[in-house]
Amino acid sequence: MGKPIARLSPGLIVCGATSNSGKTTLVVGLCRVLARRGFLVAPFKAQNMTLNSVVTMSGHEIGRAQFLQAQAAGVEPQVEMNPILLKPAGGNASQVVVEGLPLGTMSTREYHKMKPELLGLFAFAVGVGV
Repeated sequence: MGKPIARLSPGLIVCGATSNSGKTTLVVGLCRVLARRGFLVAPFKAQNMTLNSVVTMSGHEIGRAQFLQAQAAGVEPQVEMNPILLKPAGGNASQVVVEGLPLGTMSTREYHKMKPELLGLFAFAVGVGV
């Protein structure tokens, strides 16, 4: 027999066609309901653009929404739940926070050039290879 293959847990993706469509609120409710029914739940958003952030117990900055979703799920908020945080800085720029630590302020063009390097963070956070 070969090596056992690691199985990923089932996942649920909540999508919406626009910003402000209620995705975050829905996920908070789903996290709470599923956690109360005995499921181990953890929110995840690979990239979030917001000025609303919170510092985790480990000292890393994540989006406030993922922090609240983790609380609703009854788990400790962790930087892996929101590995990339973009904080609008005005003009055509954002402060880029990677793995909870500020990387710098970048234009949209600079950030898009950097995206391929950041793909590994997403893969690591969800436990898959790239």
